[in-house]
Parts: sequence; structure tokens; C-alpha cells
Amino acid sequence: MANAKGRWPKVDLDSGVEDATLLILEWLGEQGVGAFIRVDAEHMRDGQPAWTFAASGGPLAGGMRADGVSVAECMGRALIQLREAGLTVPF
Repeated sequence: MANAKGRWPKVDLDSGVEDATLLILEWLGEQGVGAFIRVDAEHMRDGQPAWTFAASGGPLAGGMRADGVSVAECMGRALIQLREAGLTVPF
């Protein structure tokens, strides 16, 4: 997830991924991957990243998690990790 300098990969916040999130979750389920996205109201109230995506099973060697301050950021990070794990998500 982090490059050699310890920075997070750049996420395209204008990709429209938040509109496709349910379709991505459905596709992952069809691949045997259990996944969910959630929002933490307490984190949101405190100004912390409130959105979390988590997935495991199927072709994923282990579980994965991505966090963000918005659905777009969270899912953008999740897509990067899923692709790095070898899942070519059709989005």
C-alpha cells in the first residue's frame, strides 16, 4: 500500500467509484470474496477517516482493509489494494 517513501498511493477522487460501490461488492461476492463497507459516525464527528472497506476470502491470500475520509477515497484505496492482490475489478 505504501511506496518506498511511506506515502499512500494517489487516489482518483473524481472517478465515480462511490457510484459503483454496490456493483463492486456484488462482483467481489461472485468471486468468492466477502466484503463490506461501513461508516463510523464517531470517527466522522471527530474528523477522522470514517469510511472502512474490508474484504477476505476467495482469491485473496489474506484479509485487507482500506480507510478514507470519504467513500471515494476509501474505495479508491480498496481498488488499488485489490488490484495489487491480483483481482482485476471491472471498474
